[in-house]
Amino acid sequence: MADEAAKVSRRLTIMVSSTVYGIEELLEKIYATLTNFGYEVWMSHKGTLPVSSTRSAFESCLQGVEKCDLFLSLITTQYGSGKEDKDAMSITHRELLKAIELNKPRWVLAHGDVVFARTLLMGLGHETAEKRAALPFKRGKVIDDLRVIDMYEAAIRHDVHVLERKGNWVQKFVNPDEALLYASSQFYRYQEAEQFVTEHLRDVAVVAHKVDEGSKP
Repeated sequence: MADEAAKVSRRLTIMVSSTVYGIEELLEKIYATLTNFGYEVWMSHKGTLPVSSTRSAFESCLQGVEKCDLFLSLITTQYGSGKEDKDAMSITHRELLKAIELNKPRWVLAHGDVVFARTLLMGLGHETAEKRAALPFKRGKVIDDLRVIDMYEAAIRHDVHVLERKGNWVQKFVNPDEALLYASSQFYRYQEAEQFVTEHLRDVAVVAHKVDEGSKP
C-alpha cells in the first residue's frame, strides 16, 4: 500500500499514443490542455517521452506504456511508422496492444473514417483482419493502411465475448474539436483521476494477494 501512496503523491503521468501526420495542431492542444490540468504528459511529438541511448525508439515507447499511469490513444487514418518491414506492426499499434495487455487505465479516440471503413468492409464480407490483409489495398489519401481497423477492433475488445468486455469504450471523432472535447472532459477532474488510479492499483494488489495466498501449500 505504501507503493500505491507513493505513486499518486506525484503528478499523474499520461502517455499520449498516436501518429503525428495531419493532427499536429490537435496534439499541441491536447498537450497544453492536459498539462494545464496538472498532468505530466508523455508525448513523442513534444519530445517529452523518456528515452535512453541504450534503448531503441520502439523499446522506449513500450517502456513508456509500462511506466505511465494513464494511457490515451488516438487511432487516426494514418497507421504510423516504426515498422521493420511492410508487414510489421507500427509502434503506435504495439503501444495500444501493450496498454491492453497491461490493463492500463486507458481512453481511446478513433477517427470516424476508420469506423466507417470497418463497417463498409464488413458489409462486403471482409470482416476479419485476415480477410482485410488479403485485399489488394493500395495506400490512399483517406486511409493509408487497413490495419488501423485492427487497432480499432483491439480497442473495442472485439476478440472478447460481448458480455465480458471491459475497457472497450472507443470515442469516435470527426474533427479535432470533438477529440479535444473528449480528452478535456475525461481528464479535467484531476483528483478524480488520482482516485481512479489508486483504486485500480488497489484492485490489482488484492488480486495479486489472492493469487499468492492460493498458491501457498
